[in-house]
Amino acid sequence: MGGDLTRGGPPGGLHTAGTQPGTAPRPAGTPKLVGIVWGLLVLNTLGSAGAKTIIPLPRSLIQLVTMGALVAAFALALALNVRLRVRLSAFLFLLTLLLVSSVLSSALLESGFGALFRCARLALFVSTLWLLSRWWDGGPTFVRHHIRMYFAVLGSVAAGLVVSPGAAMPDLYGGRLVGALWPLTPPQIGQYAAVIVGLTVLLVLGRRTDRAGAAVVIVPSLVLLALTHTRTATLGLCIGLALAIGSLILTSAAARRFFTWAVVCATVAAVAFSSALQTWFLRGQSQENFSNLTGRAKVWDALLAAPRTTTEQLFGVGLGDKSFGGLPIDNSWLAVYNEQGLVGIALVAAIILVLGGVALLRPPSLPRACAIFLIGYCAIASYTEAGLGDASPYLLHLTVAASLLAAPAAVAPVPTPEVPRRHIPRWAQRSEVT
Repeated sequence: MGGDLTRGGPPGGLHTAGTQPGTAPRPAGTPKLVGIVWGLLVLNTLGSAGAKTIIPLPRSLIQLVTMGALVAAFALALALNVRLRVRLSAFLFLLTLLLVSSVLSSALLESGFGALFRCARLALFVSTLWLLSRWWDGGPTFVRHHIRMYFAVLGSVAAGLVVSPGAAMPDLYGGRLVGALWPLTPPQIGQYAAVIVGLTVLLVLGRRTDRAGAAVVIVPSLVLLALTHTRTATLGLCIGLALAIGSLILTSAAARRFFTWAVVCATVAAVAFSSALQTWFLRGQSQENFSNLTGRAKVWDALLAAPRTTTEQLFGVGLGDKSFGGLPIDNSWLAVYNEQGLVGIALVAAIILVLGGVALLRPPSLPRACAIFLIGYCAIASYTEAGLGDASPYLLHLTVAASLLAAPAAVAPVPTPEVPRRHIPRWAQRSEVT
């Protein structure tokens, strides 16, 4: 099923009209406004901290825009789903439990009143996902929305690079690409580029989009990914794609060909460009700086060594800005441990395990492969990036995976009108007998 991924037309995919137990029949297809809701959620998770932009944007203005986008997304989703028809989902149920745990830990106000504000934001975020679950049908609808929205974000990054190369690749970040029009850090840009490249490659292998339209997305995204020098995103892309394509090898000839060519090209590149690849990977860092993950290990050790009460160990100190001692934690598991405690870690681990387990139980298919890629990418990135315990792009990635793993709802049977029996006179019946 072909289609241009960069256009906002009706998304292709499998649209199944069906019902949930105890609900009325669901309309076929997904409303176009669902894509707008998804775009507003993406805008909300872009964050308010990052590089200096060409036109200075006050942080209060950025926060107003992002929070306004979340409120608008919830209101629009509620307007689209007035009857509150939702799909039962273990993923969303666990996410709701994580929200409850976050409220309990934040109620102690150890992180200040800002923790309650972040809980309110997470509540709106999770509520919007519940409202959108009505249109989960196991098809690539949300994959296409995901690609389009993040490609638009990367378009703003590319525009900033063209307008002001110095602002887009400042010395403060070691010459790495940042957002010059909207404050985006190199890891953010690398994450967005890696995710849409991986999803687009899988859509091509599944013949859900044409190669020309895919090249428009893949080529510039790979260039931006290379300019960010983001190792985590690159490894997540490679390993996530390997897992996803591996799940298709037995059933897809295109996947087998792509895997073979990818191995050959990677081997040749590793031999011919080993020194250039090593330079890119090290980013000019010393071996010591590289071994402690650019200073991350020092923050992690200090966080784990800090004294905690039993309550803080179990429930954390409440939602914060994912930092410790004024320095970013940059690890999803430790950030969850700090803010939501061991209970939060157990819930986040359950989310990953449930999605991964369901993906493994599904028969080989394109939706399953896309879900495996997203789950694998988030699991890998969680080691050096925070976000699995709060409203973030990583939760949006996992939501797309959950939508892909949702079984299509059963089609409501169409009642067959009863055909009235034809009256046959008695004399005609006697004639038939004779």
